[in-house]
Amino acid sequence: MSRAKAITSACVLAFALGAGAPAKAQVSDPFPHKEIRMIVGHPAGGDYDLGGRLLARHLARHLPGQPVIIVQNMPAAASIVAANYLFRQAPKDGGTFGSFSRNIPSQAIMGQTNLEADPLKFVWIGSTAVPNRVCVASGASKIKSMDDVFRMEMLAAGAGAGSSLSIVPSVLNEVLGTKFKVIEGYKGAPEALLAIERGEVEGVCNTWAQFRAHQHLFEQGRLKILFRAEEGNAPALPNVPSIFEKATTAEQQQLMRFIFSSVEFGRPYVLPPDAPQQIARIYRSAFLKAVEDAELQAEARKTNLDMSYRTAEQLEALLAKLFATPPALIERAKQLTPEQR
Repeated sequence: MSRAKAITSACVLAFALGAGAPAKAQVSDPFPHKEIRMIVGHPAGGDYDLGGRLLARHLARHLPGQPVIIVQNMPAAASIVAANYLFRQAPKDGGTFGSFSRNIPSQAIMGQTNLEADPLKFVWIGSTAVPNRVCVASGASKIKSMDDVFRMEMLAAGAGAGSSLSIVPSVLNEVLGTKFKVIEGYKGAPEALLAIERGEVEGVCNTWAQFRAHQHLFEQGRLKILFRAEEGNAPALPNVPSIFEKATTAEQQQLMRFIFSSVEFGRPYVLPPDAPQQIARIYRSAFLKAVEDAELQAEARKTNLDMSYRTAEQLEALLAKLFATPPALIERAKQLTPEQR
């Protein structure tokens, strides 16, 4: 074979062997996405939505290639639809991640009938916010204090089994004997507040952050805080009484701790089950950098939005603690909480 032919043959062989190289590089690319979807299991304008959109704007800068993040709201059934979608249908390649109600883990433990998601199988990324739950009433309502909800009926807006709007008053009725009458059908805090203004209901129980854009209503006396649903101290609400003050037995305290413990999950974010660990590490690293970003925190302060951080490991530890709850206590909790059908 001549030298020219040998060189030509070698080049052809090298080209043939290398033809698959680009495909191999694409497969091994740790983060190949130029566009990703963030599923938010709550309606536009609420705490989860605003927190998710703020996170999306800054998270993109810390992911490889700075992909575009498209936020998609999926609020049906108090975010149960979003949780089911992320669990069953969302791509597992890192192109989709999302957030759902902090109540989903306890709802799963209690066997919520339309919840298919198993929280233990999600790949947890982290969470933002450590919220306080409060029950508020219209200034026009006859309900003026925490003691009043034990003496008089109060119409409260509800949003389904996975929502604090329904869970908190329903549980307090059963455990402590409060007299909330939950009116279901509202999609979230924004609709509930409109319902209060229209006089359809007298109040609502929800995270304090949901009211950040309505502080003028409290200053004007058109809304008032009755109590909070946390047992411990609440630095953001130092003069607001805790409903745990009304618990007189150990069983009452245990039940409320289990059911209300979901607040510790903040606004959680997950990848679908079986997402590659390499993808999970990329998301977790970017999540931390985004939440610690000075620009994000400055935006959060302007809107009074809590963007404090909890790691995936902390969320997994909370899950383990919840799933270790004694079966008898879980059965009792199931009898107390509303069920979405």
